[in-house]
Amino acid sequence: MDRRSFIATAGTAALIAGLLPTAGFAQAASAAAPPEPGSDAALNALFERIFNDTLNHSPEFATGLGYDKGARKAAKSRLDGNREADMREDLARNRKWLAELEAFPTAGLSPAAALNREIVIYSARNQILPSEKFDIDSVIRPYRIFQQGGAYFEIPDFLNATHVIADRADCEAYLARLEAFAGVLDGDTEVARARAERGFIPPDFSIDLTIGQMEKLRNAPADNNGLVGSLVRRAREKGIEGDFATPAAALVRDKVYPALDRQIALMKELRGKTPAGAGIWRVPQGDAIYAAALAQATTTNFTPAEVHQMGLEQVAQISAELDSILKGEGLTQGSVGERLIALNRDPKQLYADSTEGRAALIASLNEGVKAMYAKLPQVFSHVPSAPLEIRAVPVDIQDGASNGYYKRATLDGSRPAIYFINLKETGDWPKYTLPSLTYHEGVPGHHLQISLAQESKDIPTLRKISFFGAYSEGWALYAEQLADELGGYAGPIERAGYLQSFLFRAARLVVDTGIHTKKWDREKATAYMVETTGFAQPRSQREVERYCTQPGQACSYKVGHMAWVRARANAQKALGAKFDIRYFHDVLKSGAMPLTVMERLVEARTKAVLAQG
Repeated sequence: MDRRSFIATAGTAALIAGLLPTAGFAQAASAAAPPEPGSDAALNALFERIFNDTLNHSPEFATGLGYDKGARKAAKSRLDGNREADMREDLARNRKWLAELEAFPTAGLSPAAALNREIVIYSARNQILPSEKFDIDSVIRPYRIFQQGGAYFEIPDFLNATHVIADRADCEAYLARLEAFAGVLDGDTEVARARAERGFIPPDFSIDLTIGQMEKLRNAPADNNGLVGSLVRRAREKGIEGDFATPAAALVRDKVYPALDRQIALMKELRGKTPAGAGIWRVPQGDAIYAAALAQATTTNFTPAEVHQMGLEQVAQISAELDSILKGEGLTQGSVGERLIALNRDPKQLYADSTEGRAALIASLNEGVKAMYAKLPQVFSHVPSAPLEIRAVPVDIQDGASNGYYKRATLDGSRPAIYFINLKETGDWPKYTLPSLTYHEGVPGHHLQISLAQESKDIPTLRKISFFGAYSEGWALYAEQLADELGGYAGPIERAGYLQSFLFRAARLVVDTGIHTKKWDREKATAYMVETTGFAQPRSQREVERYCTQPGQACSYKVGHMAWVRARANAQKALGAKFDIRYFHDVLKSGAMPLTVMERLVEARTKAVLAQG
């Protein structure tokens, strides 16, 4: 695409060779002899140094990957530093590593290694930009504390879902992290206060949601807090003896709650100071921050106006397809959105708003995953066996959490991947809409894509854990389409649910750019989402609130999907009868990358097949 910007250091011939394994990667990383300067082995060694340095400075990251064992076991008792001094230290380290990567001689590299270097440099530059240019952590997450961000939101979920409890030492490490949680909360409070003085304050409704979630965490008696309950329950399940409830409750009462009180007080103070409006235009350099966020989220240089128009066109196209399906099912009255709203309210489409109803809903998702696994060999040469758990979003954070999200497994297999669904309101999830969500978050979506990368022997570890939103979210939308091709939707109504999912992502292009460049308020954006997609008002509003505080991120889905569809269509056109969809999907083994590189890689693979005659 001529609107894409990327550091194009490798040509087509290089990409063809980039399909092949990086020669001797596993052996080179552990070889006793020093690698030849400028060689693949030397570059891989540099990647390993960067990876290990990242682990050494992020104990939470080490735990997330299952690397908090052996020589790094002390990491399991610590949390990440989050004060301004820590951010400055991270910036200095990232600059150092970027300088080494940019200075690394390329003349002696294989094409595959050159491609790896190109992608890692791209990631490193994106990491540095927010701190260097705007003095914030992230252009996509510009506020330190909001309804989906901050230690108060992230650490309870991290301790419950990521910190593994297998023995007594793990329980003691949990307690150490629980004590550290108080200091991390105070770090967030310190940074949020300093940023507020510079004009970085979330919108008023975000602050209200944030305070509500903090108070829900704070107001439970300490011995009944979920932070205590998670440790006690899991220790009991593993048969680990000892009184963990008493010290955990004491830490929550004496350390965590006072720190939460200080943070709640700050957020109430900021509530009276925040400027009116919802978009990032409210903050200093807001337009520049949005442009950078849109570029990072989509790995393109589309302008906001182009993305807005793209969304309007996609909404019109998908609405026309839905109109035809709904009319065929006898739903003829009102707009597409109004007919979808009526379908959403059909009692036959709803699970009971009860414990039993939520259990039945999750059971249906597990059945959908199992059924799709049986179909995958038709279109994939290799199906990863990594387990996937499906859980409800914890009640403590469901008010502000996304409707669904995926947490990758550890690299060592000690903790499975988890697909979370927000069940605050079962009415948000009519039955006909659920299959597309499962195919998106599970298989053949995020779980399959990320598991294939993590299993790959052909790319360095640093690339296995890299994330590009447009690549991954675009693939997950493509996976919903692929599920349709595999017969994954039971009849026209479930297909309508799948198209509604696409309509939802197209509407995001309109809404995100509307909020951040056209100054739409939350109410206008929510009304547009409800009227266009037919999703329930509470669900639509939660989504809009997310877009307001995470600019650009919502645009990654549909932009990425269009790139995947375009890449496949081009390969099919060029190869004709030689096209093998399983070979096309093998590109996932090359790991996540910017969309431009993905499309170049598919083109190079296509030329390689044609060259074989």
